[in-house]
Amino acid sequence: MGTAGIAGTAGTAGSAQLVEIVLPGVVEPEGLRIRRREIPAPGPGQIVVRMEATGVSFAEQQMRRARYYDQPPFPFVPGYDLVGTVLTAGEGVAPALLGKRVASLVKVGGWATHVVLDAADAVEVPAGVGAAEAETLVVNGITAWQMLHRRARVREGGTILVHGANGGVGTVLVQLARAAGLRVIGTASARHHDALRELGATPVDYRAEDVPARVRELAPGGVDAVFDHLGGRSVVDSWRLLAPGGTLVAYGSATTRDDSGSKQLPVLKILGRVWLWNALPNGRHAYFFNVWAGRALNKDRFRARLGADLTQVFRALQRGEVSARIAARLPLTRAAEALRLAESGTVTGKVVLIPDSGDGATATPAQ
Repeated sequence: MGTAGIAGTAGTAGSAQLVEIVLPGVVEPEGLRIRRREIPAPGPGQIVVRMEATGVSFAEQQMRRARYYDQPPFPFVPGYDLVGTVLTAGEGVAPALLGKRVASLVKVGGWATHVVLDAADAVEVPAGVGAAEAETLVVNGITAWQMLHRRARVREGGTILVHGANGGVGTVLVQLARAAGLRVIGTASARHHDALRELGATPVDYRAEDVPARVRELAPGGVDAVFDHLGGRSVVDSWRLLAPGGTLVAYGSATTRDDSGSKQLPVLKILGRVWLWNALPNGRHAYFFNVWAGRALNKDRFRARLGADLTQVFRALQRGEVSARIAARLPLTRAAEALRLAESGTVTGKVVLIPDSGDGATATPAQ
């Protein structure tokens, strides 16, 4: 099995081991390292999950550049979320959880064959939902669901604008919105327009068109909500496209991914604008969405809300309202290749990492 240039560290032959991908510092994807060590035992209230699928999100793309707002210190194991089977459990964990397929939002640590979690952070995956399919809907699904239903709350028949509608969050957001009876305008490069039309969205080419002008043509009275992961100038344009009573949900600063300087400043600028816009007496609303908001204040409430929302997303998948958009499946040790692919901007959906195996697991294009 090829490792796409990832360096490895030796382990003990003939014994079951944990294999993880380490980001040692600001490196190109080929600078990722493979590390092998013993599988840890779970502590009280913890479980060990055997990873079946993890993924590449925009967060890892920022983290490898040290551009993530809440940047973890190097070295660390990336991986924002994962799906797997509960292998062992510590004291105080219900025995019924053993052998269950679960999903979890972890921020870091998911790019590993085995992950130690607090059992309370695990959300059961419904029977019949595959690991890779579920993985595409963990951070992406929670983000899309909470932004749409907990923040924007657009009434049936309304119109929304989704920037990056071909991306991991964008494709889920488009589908959830269509299921809620909303009209969707989505920005993407021309190569993704047919896919967006299949999802029921009206595409706008952000490379070849004047996006604000085109959106005004499509929605002369303004849109009821805009979902903007771009930041920078885009978030200002997004605010101006809102109809009276509309809502802007900003959730990133993708346009500054490759910038130098402060990694906090782009987000702080958005937060400042959000504060100012909400002070204006025009009936519009603005939010900066952070999937981790509220966890530090009330962990139990945060977990309950996350579990309920992810369960709703999985139910939407089972009803056929949302499809699992898998751009490609690659073995864990080909994480460098997966990261390159995710960063290329050429794929629709999520790049998924799966465990290496002896059955010839290779990159599998989305079906």
